[in-house]
Amino acid sequence: MRVLIAGSSGLLGNALTARLRAGGHEVVRLVRRETRKPDEFSWDPPAGRVADGAFDGTDAVVNLCGAPLLPQRWSAARKQVIVDSRVEPTEVLAEAVAERGIPVLVNASAVGYYGNAGSALLEESAPNGDGFLANLCDAWENATTAAGDARVVRVRTGLVLSGDGGLLGPLKPLFSLALGGKLGDGTQYMPWIAEEDQISALEFAVTSDRLSGPVNVCGPLPVTNAEFTREFGRVLNRPAPWWVPAPAMKLAIGQAAEEMALASQRAVPRALEDAGFEFEYRTVGDALAAAVR
Repeated sequence: MRVLIAGSSGLLGNALTARLRAGGHEVVRLVRRETRKPDEFSWDPPAGRVADGAFDGTDAVVNLCGAPLLPQRWSAARKQVIVDSRVEPTEVLAEAVAERGIPVLVNASAVGYYGNAGSALLEESAPNGDGFLANLCDAWENATTAAGDARVVRVRTGLVLSGDGGLLGPLKPLFSLALGGKLGDGTQYMPWIAEEDQISALEFAVTSDRLSGPVNVCGPLPVTNAEFTREFGRVLNRPAPWWVPAPAMKLAIGQAAEEMALASQRAVPRALEDAGFEFEYRTVGDALAAAVR
């Protein structure tokens, strides 16, 4: 296949590019700067411009675009940047998919779609939640409707456990010094996913016609923050006795604490498993151990 990836410069984009190429697929990248390599095409999403030839012969488009949610506080201006960095590129790519008859669009989203759902088990049919992140994910996913008859996979990603950064980047040094601890009361569910399984799920979404619509990309056995904390301490052979009170987190990072660190999403990958996807890391302990290695 010839796969066009937008947002390929991040952790997941680079890993997916390598995986697809190792599988014999051709990968081209959309970049928002001057092109430097033969596999790059420039584009300007706010202006709706894409370099000529970018979509020629394309079998699938993967959209991983999105400005970081942290560490900046969510001012009104920052929220607009976060929304525009996701919705505008999705609209441009979805319209191009429809106009050119490209058969597949795999588009990023997040489990933040469900808002703070407590202990409810969240399959893909669960309703949209409340809050900035839930509304963001809803608008992000709705932007894919312009793709027309294409097979569209909306990837609701959990917290990626990687040895190269992501969630564990700032946590590992703290836990290694026995400074780890639960966030708030620790009862909130964390929808984790091993990096290896995340990349495999994205590859599966591109190449398999058994997936379409919203897909929870998270581990099959969700855990609470307290359980995650204990497992990470066990993997590193360090105690994790500390506790970060919810008010302190809200003071430090504002609304992001309420909707990210303290929100609970007990999401399960029903669509992936029904389609025959097999996880390499089914428990958070195994995923954390792999990331540490």
